[in-house]
Amino acid sequence: MGRPPRDEWARHWQYEKLPGLDLLRARYVRHTFRRHSHDGFTLGAVSGGVEDVSMPDGVISARPGSVVMINPEVPHSARAGTPEGWAYATLYPSLDLVAEIAAEVTTLRGTPAFGETIVHDPATAELIRGVHQAAEAGNALAADSLLRVAVARLLDRHGGPLPARAHRDSGARTAAMAKALLEERMAEPPSLERLAGELGTSPFALLRAFRAAYGMPPHTWLTDARVRRARHLLEAGSTPAEAAVAVGFTDQPHLNRHFTRIVGVPPGAYRRERAGR
Repeated sequence: MGRPPRDEWARHWQYEKLPGLDLLRARYVRHTFRRHSHDGFTLGAVSGGVEDVSMPDGVISARPGSVVMINPEVPHSARAGTPEGWAYATLYPSLDLVAEIAAEVTTLRGTPAFGETIVHDPATAELIRGVHQAAEAGNALAADSLLRVAVARLLDRHGGPLPARAHRDSGARTAAMAKALLEERMAEPPSLERLAGELGTSPFALLRAFRAAYGMPPHTWLTDARVRRARHLLEAGSTPAEAAVAVGFTDQPHLNRHFTRIVGVPPGAYRRERAGR
């Protein structure tokens, strides 16, 4: 996938003076995010239009003045909720960064998390946009300050401990073993039938267990995992073509298509932003 249509634009980048944070500011009309998850948090503020976000418990519609909060490893997808699309600013703080802020300004114990997915909070939405504006202007003091105030406010109003995982039954253990095998063999994964056979279960039983554990079937999870690994390779200096081969995509266009639908920008643009840090 090449450049986005003229009425769409996006910038996904890192500001070197704000470690532990990715930033995405964009306007999308036809673009859709396929189901994926993040290893850190997602904090988004829509400034125009409507974004429909599909969460495990249903679809939420994010409008101007709202803040969307998605915890790590929660599968979700997104698309325009209105014909004119949506414009937004999103922060992707790492788990460590949010934990650091929580330890400093809250009484939360354990791994922090947000108990709500969407809230109407125009003031905090403006803070999120302010982080982007300050970072883009090279104002590290303002960007860092606004980031910490925004996260602290959301934690104070909507934060709590990350729920402990339920006791793992045999299905959850099977899903975890399948996930580990797919991570090991990412470039040449087995078929569903072979994977199930290696784990001593049936294909449909494995599908049900994997979806229950990770919110998506194995093939969708694998695509997401490949894109995550490709991001790390691009950040380390690999070309998109090299990253595509390393993670198991058939060619660079295959990587481009899936990367753009999960990250929001093509891998070439993602790499250029990080090379210019």
